Amino acid sequence: MSLYILDTDHLTLLRKGHPQVMERVAKKEADQIAITIATVDEHLTGWYSQLRKARDAESLTKAYDGLFQVVESLRSLRVMPYTLSAAEKYFELRKGFRRLGKMDLVIAALVLVSGGTLVTRNRADFEQIPGLTIEDWTQGNSD
Repeated sequence: MSLYILDTDHLTLLRKGHPQVMERVAKKEADQIAITIATVDEHLTGWYSQLRKARDAESLTKAYDGLFQVVESLRSLRVMPYTLSAAEKYFELRKGFRRLGKMDLVIAALVLVSGGTLVTRNRADFEQIPGLTIEDWTQGNSD
């Protein structure tokens, strides 16, 4: 059985109800879909930043609502933990791909050690990494 790991952008699209992403997720078994702990980090960090910047009731409410929505969406998703083998793979990738962002490399490392497929629109960066299988679920259904 294949494992499909949504990157941070695809999780956002899923949460916002992107039709093609929703369709593809619906066609998979629940245990075939995952996100990484790095994606959780990016989503929570983004909303924590918004909370710290909030200066009025509306922006504070919006920030807490966003944080709540992330937490709610995480209840139904498998989250891949960061492992020692992923850390070792990350440092190996870091040496060869200094121009790629840290979080992209952390996600790539987790996907590589799991043997899964990364679901991303970020082909420009991720296609550089040998052995990383990627799909973009915003481009319609290829099942």
